[in-house]
Amino acid sequence: MIGGMTAATVALSMFSLQEGASLGTLVPAILVALLIAMAGCALLNATIERVAYRPLRRAPRLVPLITAIGVSFILQNVALIWKGSAPIAMPRSLPDGSIFTIATCPNCVVYTWNRLFPILITVPVLIGLVWLVRYTRRGKAMRATAQDKDAAAMMGIDVNRTIAFVFLLAGALAGAAGVLFAFYFQTIRYDTGFTIGLIAFTAAVLGGIGNLPGAVLGALLIGLIQAFVEGLSWHSPGPGWTTTVVFSILIMILVFRPQGLLGEQTPEGG
Repeated sequence: MIGGMTAATVALSMFSLQEGASLGTLVPAILVALLIAMAGCALLNATIERVAYRPLRRAPRLVPLITAIGVSFILQNVALIWKGSAPIAMPRSLPDGSIFTIATCPNCVVYTWNRLFPILITVPVLIGLVWLVRYTRRGKAMRATAQDKDAAAMMGIDVNRTIAFVFLLAGALAGAAGVLFAFYFQTIRYDTGFTIGLIAFTAAVLGGIGNLPGAVLGALLIGLIQAFVEGLSWHSPGPGWTTTVVFSILIMILVFRPQGLLGEQTPEGG
């Protein structure tokens, strides 16, 4: 939500982005919005970790969860003061011409250029994240800390610094996601992050918590499910039914396959 508002501010204030803007204006606006939103959200998330989470490192697991809810309300109210309660409208600037069409209309599937935009951002980000987590010293420290903080500390890993880096990285990714949301859906408001966060959590659980390709697979499946449910004509299910279906999937995954589609079931040490 903060990343999307930052992107909207950059696009509207710095570049005066208009509907149908040329690529010469659109591409720099997106790149600058990405850089500013990712940097700003990374610093914000690192600050939240230092103030709200680090003092609770040894607290019961329920305490950080309650803290997360409290922080989310703080961010919502900050955004409410910053931009007000009205949605921020973005101009329809992404190209929306057809790339290809499957079947014949009206029952056809049309893939447009604006739907390519999230893929162009997501794929390089995912590749870079997988490389960081799997093949770098920082990534090995992240995995070791996630598995056992005490053992990682005994092996010389600075646990606090590693966790702070994870929050920094997660904030940057959230900022990039906010830019994608703002440019693609052309609207952003102070409470946008609540529903999107729950859907993102569902996608992560569906793909397998801790599995990066699994999270992307889960997100794609959730997106396809949403599109099909909203496209059904029976009883006009609409967005309300879409949310019901998504969270029904979350409950079924937690009950029948809690490790997710690509996750591995690992025993916990006693």
